[in-house]
Amino acid sequence: MGNSVEKTQFDKFFKAKSVAVIGASSKPGKIGYEVLRNLACFEYKGKVFPVNPARNEILGLKCYPSVLDIPEKIDLAVLVIPAEHTPKAVEECGKKGIKNIVIISGGFKELGEHGKELEGKTAEIARKYGIRIIGPNCIGVFDSKTRLDTFFQSRERMIRPSPGPIAFLTQSGTYGCAFLEWAAESGIGISKFVSYGNRIDVDEADLLRYLAADEDTKVIAIYLEGLGNGKKFIEAAKEVVKKKPVIVLKGGRTKEGAKAAQSHTGWLGGEERIYRGAFKQAGIIWADTFEELFDMAKALAMQPPAQGSGVAMVSNGAGPMVQAVDACIEKGLKIAKLSQETISKLKEKLPPFYIVNNPVDVTGSANSKDYKIVLEAFLEDTNVHILMPFFVFQDTPLDEGIIDVMKELNEKSNKPIVVGAAGGPYTRKMSKILEKIGIPVYPIPERAVAAAHALYGYGKIKEKTAEQN
Repeated sequence: MGNSVEKTQFDKFFKAKSVAVIGASSKPGKIGYEVLRNLACFEYKGKVFPVNPARNEILGLKCYPSVLDIPEKIDLAVLVIPAEHTPKAVEECGKKGIKNIVIISGGFKELGEHGKELEGKTAEIARKYGIRIIGPNCIGVFDSKTRLDTFFQSRERMIRPSPGPIAFLTQSGTYGCAFLEWAAESGIGISKFVSYGNRIDVDEADLLRYLAADEDTKVIAIYLEGLGNGKKFIEAAKEVVKKKPVIVLKGGRTKEGAKAAQSHTGWLGGEERIYRGAFKQAGIIWADTFEELFDMAKALAMQPPAQGSGVAMVSNGAGPMVQAVDACIEKGLKIAKLSQETISKLKEKLPPFYIVNNPVDVTGSANSKDYKIVLEAFLEDTNVHILMPFFVFQDTPLDEGIIDVMKELNEKSNKPIVVGAAGGPYTRKMSKILEKIGIPVYPIPERAVAAAHALYGYGKIKEKTAEQN
């Protein structure tokens, strides 16, 4: 953020003490009803004021014909009205002294010239009053601490995450819904969330700068289709990555994808090669898929960055490690060459039929003590930078003492740990316990390797920053 005044204004998108819902509806299932219900009927503790000239009361709250009729100060207005009425509503917000608006409604530049004109008019009025706008054509904002929630997705259909270290910015509300629910189900949580749609005012660069100073945010993940001001975004990212990792999934990378992006949010995507180059220069971590974006964010939120590219693996079932080795090479990671000292130590302490190399195959006979021997040896080996154990939890000899082993290892390790484990209910139960103690678990090797790649990538960025300082 450029200054404290700007930061204070942005705070009101997430910490508003009073919210007006302009276009509130009394009909369940309507967007204006769900937005009001999510703000008024659940955990958000601020005051909520419905605005609708055709109603006196909605959900037990007094309804006002205009925002100008509300007798109290309003921090944030959420607009769920047809696009044609938006300029007038923004003008009234300006007269009321409201400085923050979220426009949920669509019908703007994604529909063509008339919509583009409406956007221009809306932005012009906002500038006149010093109003900042998120949207239009979006699902808005969510703050996990204040529980401010502008979504029109009902609680019955979409779960909300608990507080956590990841902030997610997205041009797509659909990806936003999925990311929020994944974060909720995985137990990792979210700090702040913004779906910004057509982005007529507040953009990714503004939000990046705000989140850089946000104590609740450790990692920033972004889904974007096109950049309005690429230079502004890259400059912001260069500053932010010195403090916390930024991961981006770029949509609209092909000519056809770019065309689809334009009809979606009115923004034209761009050539992948150019974006990749610019992002690399800025220290942004590139995600190839939405799943990868989530996996990388999870790893960076839970584990320290890697000090090098050397990966060491161990498993009681070798199949996934073969896949992981291939994936490591493809991603530019190395299979660490274990020191002679490490190999001797392992041979001395492990049964003779275990394959002691990297990857280490402790076979289906392995128990938690065997894993402890191997992982502690990896920890002490300077050639190893990332520990990647795979667990076949279905194998009966692997006792539940493995949780204590991993907990102790995680507490004393300055090297990142990324786990692979695939299976059914018991495997999922054990994986959840590991994630609760701060170790990310992935069901397939390629996902674990993508996470490791992000940890290595951010380690390089931190190293470069340290050298420049």
